[in-house]
Amino acid sequence: MRRTLKRPQGAGAAVLWDLLTFEKLMTNSVIHLIYWAGLGVIALGAFGSIGAAVGVAIRESSIFGVLLAIPVLVGGLLVIGALALLWRSFCEFYVAIFKISEDLSVLRKDVEAERARQAQPRA
Repeated sequence: MRRTLKRPQGAGAAVLWDLLTFEKLMTNSVIHLIYWAGLGVIALGAFGSIGAAVGVAIRESSIFGVLLAIPVLVGGLLVIGALALLWRSFCEFYVAIFKISEDLSVLRKDVEAERARQAQPRA
């Protein structure tokens, strides 16, 4: 059976305790920032894809340059769309794993409380 550590008193000590012991997972509050940062990087890739298509069209001043730029643009935007979906699914998977961890933690505390209640002699 796992021995539980005593939690220190005070607001600052409690935050430090949570940071050092991994009893409270802080990733759920941070994952939103990570998600938006990743979408920002993907948006930069989209702008790069659009810029590459425009660059191809400008470099070749004939109609062939424009005809070559259209597939570059479409292909780049399709890849960016796929990356955005993959990034979203990765972040949702990460959140789901941490939600499962929180639920298991609550269940473990309930079982330990029930065992402690059953171990007490009844008067």
